[in-house]
Amino acid sequence: MERSLYNADHEAYRETVREFLAREVEPHKDKWDDEKWIDREVFARAAKTGIYALQVPEQYGGSGEPDYRYRMVVCEEVSRINALSFGLTVSLQDDLVLHYLLDLTDDAQKQRWLPGFAAGETIGALAMTEPGTGSDLRGIRTSARRDGDHWVLNGQKTFISSGIMADLVVVAACTDPDAGSRGLSLFVVERDTPGFVRGRQLDKIGLPAQDTAELFFDDARVPAANLLGEEGRGLQYLMGHLPRERLGVTAKAMATTRAIYELTVDYCKDRRAYGKPIIDLQHTRFELAEMSTEIDIATAYVDASVLAYNAGTLSPVDAAKGKWYISELQKRVVDRCLQLHGGYGYMREYAVGKAYIDTRIQTIYGGTTEVMKEIIGRDIAR
Repeated sequence: MERSLYNADHEAYRETVREFLAREVEPHKDKWDDEKWIDREVFARAAKTGIYALQVPEQYGGSGEPDYRYRMVVCEEVSRINALSFGLTVSLQDDLVLHYLLDLTDDAQKQRWLPGFAAGETIGALAMTEPGTGSDLRGIRTSARRDGDHWVLNGQKTFISSGIMADLVVVAACTDPDAGSRGLSLFVVERDTPGFVRGRQLDKIGLPAQDTAELFFDDARVPAANLLGEEGRGLQYLMGHLPRERLGVTAKAMATTRAIYELTVDYCKDRRAYGKPIIDLQHTRFELAEMSTEIDIATAYVDASVLAYNAGTLSPVDAAKGKWYISELQKRVVDRCLQLHGGYGYMREYAVGKAYIDTRIQTIYGGTTEVMKEIIGRDIAR
């Protein structure tokens, strides 16, 4: 089915993205995975080329372009070369941290932080998850108390993507334990903040080049000027930004699913068994037919979600539907594609093998499948 999501400008942008990835990412992505670290200079080159931070206003060095279809193009091209660790790091900037800084900062904060993001010289992270708190944001225990012109933070965060590399970390902390849902606030913690310590880089089973860390705050003194938005509205801010975050997960999932499927179709045409290409076997054709149908139907939902986001009408429930369904579809399709590759699919040198282990996190981060279903179910019950 022919897609109508893009116009000529998006396709011209695709060529720019494809050329950049071929030059700056594809030759290095396997080395980055082996070393469990991405050369951060690539993000400065990516930002300069316009691979991300397009939405930063022009006065801060960006393009002021809010159209999410450009993000989709990046997701598709990154998935096409199977550079998923790089793609996730870009998504963390564009779909998470950047929008907190765009939406919640005052003029002085924008002047301090946005030019670095637009130049790709400042890397950000979002610190919500704690050892005992994942999707339940009301369970956050990291605390912040006012002390003159500073806030003093104490606590621990874990599973923080880009936690080692980040120059700025948006931290959710409890500023009033008796205020319930109005007891959380957000702070921007900068790299050299006294009392802010990074723990070990966590050893994940997938996405090895994308650094993930534990963070510790031991009487970390954060300037009062680094409060993000208003005190006590942190939970509201976190919930308000979840549709964009979940659309980002959905976009990456959809792009990877299609890329691995198309790669598998080519493999089935080349791989021979019983004297003929395995695509000539009825079972293979049925598997491919089912996946093709599921992918096309899911793509229609994702495209509609992108247009809804552009129009400002993507609801948290609709974003949750896309997030759980497309990430589960990715898991299912990549698994079936690996099976069609046989023993070769289990080798890391094959894209499907690497995608298989990189895919597993998709149904967990950004809100688990179970939490997404609960959000949708509560909306139905209400």
